[in-house]
Amino acid sequence: MSKVLVVGGAGYVGGGITDRLTAAGHIVRVYDGLIYEDIFLKPIDFAYGDVRDQRALKPHLDWAEVVVWLAALVGDGACSHDPTLTREINVDSVRWLAENFDGRIVFMSTSSVYGARDGILTEESPTNPLSLYAVTKLEAEDVLSAASNAIIFRLGTLFGLGDSYSRIRMDLVVNTLTVKAFLYGRVNVFGGNQFRPLLHVKDVAEAVAATVDTQDAGVFNLHAVNMMIVEIAELIQEYVPKLIVHKTEVQFQDARNYSVSSDKAKRAFGFAPHYMPEDGILEIKRLVEQGRIRDISSPRFSNTDFLRPMLITDKTVLGFEVTSPSKLRTQPW
Repeated sequence: MSKVLVVGGAGYVGGGITDRLTAAGHIVRVYDGLIYEDIFLKPIDFAYGDVRDQRALKPHLDWAEVVVWLAALVGDGACSHDPTLTREINVDSVRWLAENFDGRIVFMSTSSVYGARDGILTEESPTNPLSLYAVTKLEAEDVLSAASNAIIFRLGTLFGLGDSYSRIRMDLVVNTLTVKAFLYGRVNVFGGNQFRPLLHVKDVAEAVAATVDTQDAGVFNLHAVNMMIVEIAELIQEYVPKLIVHKTEVQFQDARNYSVSSDKAKRAFGFAPHYMPEDGILEIKRLVEQGRIRDISSPRFSNTDFLRPMLITDKTVLGFEVTSPSKLRTQPW
């Protein structure tokens, strides 16, 4: 068993990872700036801090044998708000990690690095990042590529619930379509033929738990199933028979379109996803039925919307004047 520092462990992905590592007997500590939360309730050792605050972070790296690095500005829209800050968090902090930690590193990248490509993509396929988010993740991969102790997961499009504490994201296609279906009985699909490699957030935790103590290194795709967005909507129709799926040929501004193979992960450490989109649909359905999700338009559910007032202070962009300084600029990440 290992001492594992989960950097950024208070978020959507970190919840399931901390649960799974704790259940496996590892000694877990979370280091997080609580940007999306004001409190951390999980009964796990916790340190509040900024990944850019090297003096604060270094003692925790010295303590750890394994670092699971989740800290990042995540999503195309969220990263576009402040490109300089995005690079500080998504690339510069990873470079400092690589230079100052000689233990095991488990790093979360994204399948978005493939951009828009036909066919089934492997880790050897050419990359084509279409957003600053994907560009910075690919740059961080390059930083870690020379480290023999680093394993990099290119995560598919996530869905589902990771744990009982973490904020759920509703800017992810399965989650948002499911909530809209059960709340409003109607969903809009733009284009719809774009492929996404879908992955339950708990299956990320399983992959991390399977590799924290191994020598597996390099880049690995992780996904459960490749589906077109319109197929996701049609699957949800099986659970909401009266659901109206409105399709339009007008393409959404997100041009990503890719399918991946996770065979490398299956061969290396037996990766076998336990959850399919149906499981995520049923999880979200229960939340809606219990009245636990009522206003999907709340900025809390979207990285882009939540961070916008923190990162954009140009009133000509927002349409109104922001009187408070950026939380990410003045307080720990």
